[in-house]
Amino acid sequence: MGVLPTDQAWRLAQDRGLDLVEVAPSAAPPVCRILDYGKFKYEQAKKENEGRKKQKNAGLREVKVRPNIGKHDRDFKIRSAAKLLREGDKVKITVQFRGREITHPQIGRERIKEIMAALEDDGIPLSIEKSVSMEGRFMNVIVAEDKVRAASMAKEAKRAEAEAAAQPDTAPSPIADPAIEAPAAEAPAAAEAPAAAEAPAAAEAPAAAEA
Repeated sequence: MGVLPTDQAWRLAQDRGLDLVEVAPSAAPPVCRILDYGKFKYEQAKKENEGRKKQKNAGLREVKVRPNIGKHDRDFKIRSAAKLLREGDKVKITVQFRGREITHPQIGRERIKEIMAALEDDGIPLSIEKSVSMEGRFMNVIVAEDKVRAASMAKEAKRAEAEAAAQPDTAPSPIADPAIEAPAAEAPAAAEAPAAAEAPAAAEAPAAAEA
C-alpha cells in the first residue's frame, strides 16, 4: 500500500475488521501490517515452540536397524551414520525388535557392536554419549565422534605425510641404453704411385777407330 499516515492506515484496518500491527518498529518509517492480531500471535507462538523443539533436538540423529538386517542394508546404514558423525551430529543407533525377536537381545547388541566397529574402521573414533540400553522393543546407544582422538589422528596423519615427503626418492633411476658405437669407416687405401720408369741406359759410344 505504500506509506500512509497512521490514522489513515488505522481507519483502513477498521474498515476491514482487522488490526493494524507494527511488525518492524525500528524501520524508517516503521512497518505495519493489517491482519488478525489473534491469529498473528498464535502463529508467532507456534513458530517459537517449533524453534525451541528443533534447538533441543539439534545435533541428535537416529539410525534404525533390524536384528536380522542384511549386509547391503547394514552397509547403507553405516554410511549414513558416518556422514552424520562427520558433519558433527550425535547418532542414536537403534535396533528395533518385532515379535519373538525381543527374546534374543544379544543379537541386538551384536548389531550395535558391528556398526560401531565399522565406523571405527572407517576412521571415525567414537565416544559413547549414552550406553546401550533397552527401551521397550528398542535397544539403542548414542555415539559421537571423539574430537580429541580425531584431532590426534589428523595430527599423526599430517606428521606421517610430512616424513614421507622429506624422504629422498629411492626409486631406481632408469638405466640409459648403452650407446652403440658405429664401426669406423675404413679410409680407402691410398693408390700406390706408379713406379718411376727407369731411364734407358745410355748407349755406349763407339770405340774410336784406330788410325
